[in-house]
Formats: sequence, structure tokens, C-alpha cells
Amino acid sequence: MNTATTSRYAAEYQTIVPALPGQNLPWLQALRAEALAQFSAQGFPSPREEEWRYTNVSGIEKKLFAPLADLTAGDVDVEWLKAHKLQDAWVLVLVNGHFSAELSVLEGLPEAVSVTSMADALATQSDKVEKYLGAAADQAEHSFIAFNSAWFTDGLFVHVPTKLVLDRPIQLLHIVTGSDAMATTRNIIIVDDMAELKIVETFVGVEAYLTAAVTEVFVGQSAELTLYKMQSESDKAYHFGGCYIKQACDARFTHHNFAFGGLLARSDIHVDLDHASECELNGLYLGVKRQHIDNHTRIKHLKPYAISRELYKGVLDDRARGVFQGRVIVAEDAQKTDSQMNNRNLLLSDDAEADTKPQLEIYADDVKCAHGVTVGQLDEKSIFYLQSRCVDEETARNMLTFAFANEMVDKIKIRGLHDMILEQVLTRFPQQGVNKEWL
Repeated sequence: MNTATTSRYAAEYQTIVPALPGQNLPWLQALRAEALAQFSAQGFPSPREEEWRYTNVSGIEKKLFAPLADLTAGDVDVEWLKAHKLQDAWVLVLVNGHFSAELSVLEGLPEAVSVTSMADALATQSDKVEKYLGAAADQAEHSFIAFNSAWFTDGLFVHVPTKLVLDRPIQLLHIVTGSDAMATTRNIIIVDDMAELKIVETFVGVEAYLTAAVTEVFVGQSAELTLYKMQSESDKAYHFGGCYIKQACDARFTHHNFAFGGLLARSDIHVDLDHASECELNGLYLGVKRQHIDNHTRIKHLKPYAISRELYKGVLDDRARGVFQGRVIVAEDAQKTDSQMNNRNLLLSDDAEADTKPQLEIYADDVKCAHGVTVGQLDEKSIFYLQSRCVDEETARNMLTFAFANEMVDKIKIRGLHDMILEQVLTRFPQQGVNKEWL
């Protein structure tokens, strides 16, 4: 732990406290104080911690990132923002960690759906926020969660009532515009019994900055939530994004995680499964130059008959490093669990590195669980086969690389998001010989 950095952040914290939302709420003041004390004692996570052994965040400690004041819509490049907005979706925009109603698109959203900034939710429905804030994300788990709990400046509160099915997705668009800025947001998403919702969480920005975002998700009985995350931060940015999910009986949750940007990026997805609930985690991470992209997943089977499926793929070039830590825990009471986990990595250069650590912890005796891992380069036999069909070697390599990544892109059911992510894939690797219409 860098005590000097921790002290600097603790000192800076005292200057921003008056501007943080919910300062009139004793329970929130107590939560923030506890989180600050934990962060002050531990500092940012260290590779000495088992869950962070492959990821060194010392680069963050060399700078003092600070929250920026709430901006007006006039401070944002509208054309640049438009390129990141999904069409045919309700869009909630957060600028430098603050909700912007002026830049958001909420027209036509059913009145029964509660969508508001976290600041407004704390002011108007604090009892409901108190019930959920910290119920899925345990700030004792590691200090980034505690950091977010103490520092969060705003966020979003989304509540879909029982049996309501939304016909369009809701996009949470996080943008950061300032250098050395810190965007700390806390989101709560509640999908009540038998309701259905699609969420798209997008992270973009310019310059060098720190994003520390935590989203807590609660999926009710027989409800269904599909959550897409596209992390396309600036190549100088640091990103921590945690999504913590609690599922009720028979609930269905699907997460698609696409990690493309950031100098150093870490993503946590932790899911707790109840009786006969279903969970599917899909991920694609693309690393180039000296990027470091870390994915940490944990699935807890707490009750019988639950099903989980997980597939993460990585493509790494130059001196990029990809990390996958997947952990499945089957509790003693979780008989008849059915779980499969797979991680596949494609290395395009001799200097690229993939660290993968799948884990199964099984305390029940009547289960079906399996995991698999592959790390390798392109199959030379496949390249030779394409060359024998009059395809030059470079084009053959490009075609195989895109085919490997495109399996994950094809899982996207929202057309606009599919095209947006496909464009991200195409810009990060050579396109010679690859026809966009093939993918």
C-alpha cells in the first residue's frame, strides 16, 4: 500500500464531502465513513492480494485524480456524444460522474418505470435506496468497492415494476471529458418479479482519467435482465467497473462484457443464484500495444437446480496482457447444479500474454460442473487451408482472427449495439481481406 497516496486521497476527500449527494442522511454518512476508513487502511488493491495477483494498479497511485464539477450540456461535443448514443433506446447520460437530464433521452418511457439520478433518488426515496445500496456489493471485498462507496458523486436508480416488459433497451452512457478527472458512479437496477429489461452500459472518454463505477443489480422471481457492457475508454484511462447481481428464484440474468479500451482496465461480475435461476456470462476482450485488461467473474450457486454458463474470449496483440479469473462456488445446499465455464485466448504476437485462472469450489455432491481453458496462436493448418484456396497469408490470419472474435459479437441481439461493437473490433485489428458484411 502506498500510504502517501492514500493520505492524499483522504485529504482530498474532506474537500469534496459537502458536494456529495445524501449528506443529510445519517445512514449514508455512516456507510461513507466506514468505506473511507477501509480505503484509508488498505489503499488501492495490491498484487499481494490473491484476487489481484495479475494486476498492478500502481499507475493510479502516481496521480491524484479528482472529481470534476457538474457540467452543462454546452461543455460536451454533441456530435461526438451522438456517435456513442444508441438509436431506438432510452439513453441516460452521465458526464464526469454526474447525471445530465439535458443530454439524456427519456421520451416515451413508461410512467411506471422509475428512472432517476442517484442524487435525486437519495433526496426523494431514500428509504428505498437504503434498502438496496450495498446489499449486492460488499465493500469489504476489496478497496475499490469501498473507494466507490465513499466517493460516488452520482449515478442512476432504475426500477422496473412487476410484470412490465420494456420493448426498448435503456442505455447508461458514461462519458469523461477532463484530464486527471475521476468519475465515480453508483447505480442500482431493480427488476421486479416477472418483468423484463435490457440494459446497455457504455464507457467512453478522452484524455487520462479514472473511472470507478459500481452497479448493483436485483432480479426478481421469474424476471429477466440482459445487461451489455461496452468499455471503450481512452487509451490513457484507468477503469474499474464492478457489477454485482442478486437473483431470486427462477430469475434469468445474461451479461455480455466487451472490453476494448483503457491503459489498465478491470471488470468484476459477481452473481448470486437462487433456486432454479439461470445465469449466462459472455465476454470479449481485445488488447493491443501495452494495454492490460483484467476480467474477474464469480458465480455463487446458493440453492438447488440453478444453471450457469460462461464463455470469455481474449485476443491480444503487441505487448498487451489479458487476465481472466473465473470462479464458480457451489454451496452445500445447491444440489443439481449445472455449471460450465470456458476461457479461450488468442495471442497474435510473441510478446502478448494471457493469464487465466479458472476455479471450481464444490461443496455439494450431486452436481454437473466443468471448466476449460485454451491459450494459443492461430492454427497454422487453418492458415494453410485458406492459402490453398487462393487466400494470401495475411488475409487468412485476419479472417481467422475476426472469426474467433465474431462468435461473441454475434450474441448481441440489439442491432445498433452489434454494429457499434463490430466497428470497435474492426478498428483494433488489420482489416485487409475482411469484408464487413461477412461478420
